[in-house]
Amino acid sequence: MFGTHIPELVIILVIALLIFGPKKLPEMGSSIGKSIKEFRKGMSELSQPKEEKDDEIKVPNAEAQKRELASQSTSNEQLPNLEGNKVVSEASHSEASSPEMSRE
Repeated sequence: MFGTHIPELVIILVIALLIFGPKKLPEMGSSIGKSIKEFRKGMSELSQPKEEKDDEIKVPNAEAQKRELASQSTSNEQLPNLEGNKVVSEASHSEASSPEMSRE
């Protein structure tokens, strides 16, 4: 309905040429182009850090899971001996604690 067609654009350009002159018009065009380019660049930078933060959040979680699994496996394999400072494996600890199994 209110679209800008070729005749309207020509009239706008002629008026801009009369107001700003032939020397200023190319400078203004290039500055407007640079402004639009910087605006697009800024908009794309706003979306990129969000994606990078998501990746950074996922990596520590994976490392934390590895540490947790490692600590669980070491805690399952070795139990501290309360009698001394020696560490006893779970199998030898269960044999020592159940006299019925050692008799058979």
